[in-house]
Amino acid sequence: MMRLSELPRRTPAVVQSVDDATPGDPVARRLRELGFVPGEPVQVIAFGPFGMDPLVAQVGFTRFALRRSEAARIGVQVVSATVTSIAPASEAAGQPDSKAAQRTA
Repeated sequence: MMRLSELPRRTPAVVQSVDDATPGDPVARRLRELGFVPGEPVQVIAFGPFGMDPLVAQVGFTRFALRRSEAARIGVQVVSATVTSIAPASEAAGQPDSKAAQRTA
């Protein structure tokens, strides 16, 4: 599993976990409250100018500036895009496209 702090810029990923450094860790709890929960889409938008710290992460539609040490607590999995069908939705459902049917008639 990759850490958010290791994720390349603009690479889509999904949050897998937020790790607690100690039992009842307030930083990990706050990250979960901000929306870093399993299954949520996330990506790194930008890095800071000095030592790439802080970094700007987008979770859902909200952006946060995080220290690299905070981002290292968030486990992510990179999302790979796949194409399931290149046909229009109407053709994929078994119904011919009305414009295509008009052109052939």
